[in-house]
Amino acid sequence: MQKIINHLVQLQELTLARAEQDASMSSGHLDQLDQSIETLTNELPLETQSMMARMLNKGPLAIVPIANKNCSACGMSLPLSVIQAVRSADKLHSCPNCGRVLYYTTAAPRQTSTRSAGRRRQEPPKVGIERFSAPELMIPRLESGDRDGIIAEICHHMEEKSFIDNGTLLTEEALKREAIVSTAVDHGLAFPHVRGVEGGGLTLSLGISEKGVKFGGPGRTLTRIIFFMVIPTAASAFYLKLLSGLTHAFRKEDAREKLMSEETPEGLWKALVKLTKSSIS
Repeated sequence: MQKIINHLVQLQELTLARAEQDASMSSGHLDQLDQSIETLTNELPLETQSMMARMLNKGPLAIVPIANKNCSACGMSLPLSVIQAVRSADKLHSCPNCGRVLYYTTAAPRQTSTRSAGRRRQEPPKVGIERFSAPELMIPRLESGDRDGIIAEICHHMEEKSFIDNGTLLTEEALKREAIVSTAVDHGLAFPHVRGVEGGGLTLSLGISEKGVKFGGPGRTLTRIIFFMVIPTAASAFYLKLLSGLTHAFRKEDAREKLMSEETPEGLWKALVKLTKSSIS
């Protein structure tokens, strides 16, 4: 049964990757993704195919991990008997509340919730992009010269600033996601990310590569502006809206040039907030 569970997780990742292509207005990999989704779907038992179709018609998530003894999608506290049954993987088990299939994982990066909780107590409510990021997460001059190094640099920066607990594991998960299909899109933008990072809210870091790197995206365009996001399972649907808002804001050349011109984290932060004010609510 573990093989079926892994199969469902992979199918869901492909389905989400396709939704990301739509949200970022990129069509470069749609045929490839559609073919892979169809192949994986046809390899499932008919009953499981029907179940996945019903769940994915309701939203982007059909199978979700248990996180801190809760369903990571709806937040319901799960009875110990359910957790043990899911862990045994003898058959598919669903959340009693939301009906999503559950699976158990022990190796996943987590957010450091004490950091965000401290900020909320000290500051007024945030709006727009300020809800998802902070000046400490801005990197105006990335030093790495390739995709993997860029991702590792951002992940370890997030750990250094106490937003996540394990930069190495986060890097590994982000590169696994890149292996499905590149998160680079037109205009030198890329949106690497990791889903299932529990313990806090959706969190975004922004890094600028002055020379640009080959990220594996469409054509030969070098990637210079990298938005890296860690996404709790429950925020997977909203992440697509955020991705769409960022794509809309930075389709414009003058907006991208403004980000590229900033030399300090504080300047990059102010530019990001200003440039996304109308596209991210």
